[in-house]
Amino acid sequence: MKIALMDSGIGLLAAAAAVRRLRPDADLVLSSDPDGMPWGPRTADDVTGRALAVARAAAAYGPDALIVACNTASVHALPTLRAELEPAIPVIGTVPAIKPASAGGGPVAIWATPATTGSPYQRALIRDFADSVTVTEVPCPGLADAVQHADETAIDAAVAAAAALTPADVRAVVLGCTHYELVADRISAAVGGQVVLHGSAEAVAAQALRRIGELPAPDATPGSRLTVLLSGRESALPGQSMSYAEGRLLQAVTPAH
Repeated sequence: MKIALMDSGIGLLAAAAAVRRLRPDADLVLSSDPDGMPWGPRTADDVTGRALAVARAAAAYGPDALIVACNTASVHALPTLRAELEPAIPVIGTVPAIKPASAGGGPVAIWATPATTGSPYQRALIRDFADSVTVTEVPCPGLADAVQHADETAIDAAVAAAAALTPADVRAVVLGCTHYELVADRISAAVGGQVVLHGSAEAVAAQALRRIGELPAPDATPGSRLTVLLSGRESALPGQSMSYAEGRLLQAVTPAH
């Protein structure tokens, strides 16, 4: 079994680690675009073009499924990716966990990039799944970039700024960018340990297995291979990945040769 994941940068580590935990025997292909990131400020057409290039690089390795581990790419490029790759390769997008967060009762805050905050896509999800609870959209300028570069000072500053915009009575925070899941512990500390954080990594990993008819087997014998593609070039995991538990977990995977 081979699962590919794509993102602009290292935000895909969270979903890749979730796949690794569910199926330690799965080969992984991680395809990102350091030459073109960040994708957030780009136009929809530009994001789609970059995402298509990253997806094609991953598809060349013959994966059984492709996880689009990026909220921005899922918003703008999912129909194009599916039109090109399916049905040969199932494409699984990332949706902010607004529905489960709202099911627990509000108030709810959604942390997302400035481009996603207030977007028609996010507003539609709020309307469809969180109509009965109070929702605050919290823009997090600079947080994804700080996580990408493992810049501790910038991460702390961006998290503190977003926490200051988050109402004190929220019961749940939706992590609306895959990069944010890598610093979930810092976000939890900033908003209070009683606030439940909702990411997408576990759900998208489980959905990928469902799409290819596989079941979780967390006790399977580890032995998977890891292929890393940086703007199409085979490489090692970026050094900043080791700043996060998810990156260290994946580093334990046998590298592809």
